Amino acid sequence: MISIRQRKGVKPTEVPEDYAAQEANVKLENKLPSGGTSRRLWKLLSFMVGGTIALCIGLLTSVYLATLHENDLWFSNIKEVEREISFRTECGLYYSYYKQMLQAPTLMQGFHGLIYDNKTESMKTINLLQRMNIYQEVFLSILYRVLPIQKYLEPVYFYIYTLFGLQAIYVTALYITSWLLSGTWLSGLLAAFWYVTNRIDTTRVEFTIPLRENWALPFFAIQIAAITYFLRPNLQPLSERLTLLAIFVSTFLFSLTWQFNQFMMLMQALVLFTLDSLDMLPAAKATWLYGIQMTGLLLVCILQFFNSMILGSLLISFNLSVLIARKLQKNLKTGSFLNRLGKLLLHLFAVLCLTLFLNNIIKKILNLKSDEHIFKFLKAKFGFGATRDFDANLYLCEEAFGLLPFNTFGRLSDTLLFYAYIFVLSITVMAALAVAFHNLSDSANQQSMGQMGKCTIILKPETAYNLIHTILFGFLALSTMRMKYLWTSHMCVFASFGLCSPEIWELLLKLIHLYNPKRICIMRYSVPILILLYLCYKFWPGMMDELSELREFYDPDTVELMNWINSNTPRKAVFAGSMQLLAGVKLCTGRTLTNHPHYEDNSLRERTKAVYQIYAKRSPEDVHTLLRSFGADYVILEDSICYERRHQRGCRLRDLLDIANGHMMDGPGENDPDLKLAGHPRFCEEIKRNLPPYTAYFTRVFQNKTFHVYKLSRNK
Repeated sequence: MISIRQRKGVKPTEVPEDYAAQEANVKLENKLPSGGTSRRLWKLLSFMVGGTIALCIGLLTSVYLATLHENDLWFSNIKEVEREISFRTECGLYYSYYKQMLQAPTLMQGFHGLIYDNKTESMKTINLLQRMNIYQEVFLSILYRVLPIQKYLEPVYFYIYTLFGLQAIYVTALYITSWLLSGTWLSGLLAAFWYVTNRIDTTRVEFTIPLRENWALPFFAIQIAAITYFLRPNLQPLSERLTLLAIFVSTFLFSLTWQFNQFMMLMQALVLFTLDSLDMLPAAKATWLYGIQMTGLLLVCILQFFNSMILGSLLISFNLSVLIARKLQKNLKTGSFLNRLGKLLLHLFAVLCLTLFLNNIIKKILNLKSDEHIFKFLKAKFGFGATRDFDANLYLCEEAFGLLPFNTFGRLSDTLLFYAYIFVLSITVMAALAVAFHNLSDSANQQSMGQMGKCTIILKPETAYNLIHTILFGFLALSTMRMKYLWTSHMCVFASFGLCSPEIWELLLKLIHLYNPKRICIMRYSVPILILLYLCYKFWPGMMDELSELREFYDPDTVELMNWINSNTPRKAVFAGSMQLLAGVKLCTGRTLTNHPHYEDNSLRERTKAVYQIYAKRSPEDVHTLLRSFGADYVILEDSICYERRHQRGCRLRDLLDIANGHMMDGPGENDPDLKLAGHPRFCEEIKRNLPPYTAYFTRVFQNKTFHVYKLSRNK
């Protein structure tokens, strides 16, 4: 449907005392005169330079992505309807609520329209603030209305510039995390360069601007940076309190802006649980982080009018289970190696059972079914039995929810990121295994300060946290391509930290018997600088060519459809069709929908399956009855779905409907033996023949090369 055509015209990490002398030999700043004043001035200068570069690189990345968006669509020159169509699928749905708030006579009427919405789902009044994560659109619309910028900046530009501005914060947060881990801002600079040169795999903001993850991931990056700092030893009380505040605020904003927040934070809770169980971070700090996660999520639950999906999340059940099990097993970290290992396995089993028990109890009390499609999808994805469930198969057949394509590693290798990441990961995994074995082998309840210092040198808590974080999110990305953006951005941070870390180089040089403090200093600065020079040499010309390539948005069929709807249908008309297209209908025309792409509600999923019978083998009477049950006045049929060739047989939408209906699929190939021949031809094909059984219920009122619009008769 949519195509693009050429235009025509911080301080260094603190370490134990027994490592101080060694560290002093490694750091460049200590090469200066030994006077305390000179050292402080050097550190201050380094901090100012590093901070300035962080801000500049963040802003430059933001401008770069905004320019790519402009060049790709010629956004400043196309019509308003074309700008809105460019917000594809669910992006258009979210932006429509920003537009709705701006068009409301008053803010209170705008709020009322969101809380009592009857246009997003026909014949139903729903609370959009409860069902969807759209507080960011509400906040942005309020800002636009109260700030004196209406004369200088169009609403759409205020919206997209805000998102691109968040990308500046995102890159700055990645930069700071790498800086905190390595002790040098050179690491942050390398992380930012890798983020930009691997843009295809680290972000998709320039063509999916309103997507929830583009709002949420900058706050997630801030949270990771704050946690990294929080896990450092010997923080001052004031610094610790301010860091906890930063963690709480970023966790809350991350949770508020993305419906998948609970699954991401569950992974994070698993990281904390692993490190806490292996004694690789202070238990008190882990407890603080568990509490912040639950508090932030519960606050979001309140703001979303007690959204039951949040209350029934696995994260709440898991964190409660961890805290309860810890209280019941106070002597978990004592005894011999085998004794502790047995206790650890028992603890893991207890937490797992308690989590499932609490989660099932909560879901039964709340009668919660909103997220059951996710578990059906996961069950089928990981081979626990095939399914004919329409919703699960809809996810399974989408490329975004498939395995990470192998060519991703080729692209990451071209920038040397993947090689550097594997190198650093290998060293840190070996260190982590050594620390875990050491901790489990310690029979004493409390380790001596010397032992703790030794372990801290091998693997600091903040390094251990980022190591397990990158491993778990790596598995998530490998299994589900859509989640790769969580992993690849952190991959940039982790790889750059390792190349600039004195501890990593020390471990490596000791392993190959080449240890020397001067060699550590040379390696941690020369290797990143050489990689930066390589990236500039290889990718700078391509980036300049990319910025000079001018294209424009081109989708005349969809524009024609939206203009026709605006001109020829009543304002209260109800439209049925595909989820993706109807999001655009809602944004461009303001008409009422039967279904939409926000797929997190059980009743909506059932409604969508019923509407999609327009692409199944059903009689005109059945289709008419189903559509009229949702109040539909018009139905839009798309040739790209009816005659779909993008997916292979068995994954086309018409195939998923046939399987769910118990019908045999079209075309050559095998069918399950229990599937039967349908009693009717495919509706979307047969209706175009204008035969009497169809014209009695449907009248064609619009047609172009892509779309066919039919008006439904009021009575049979």
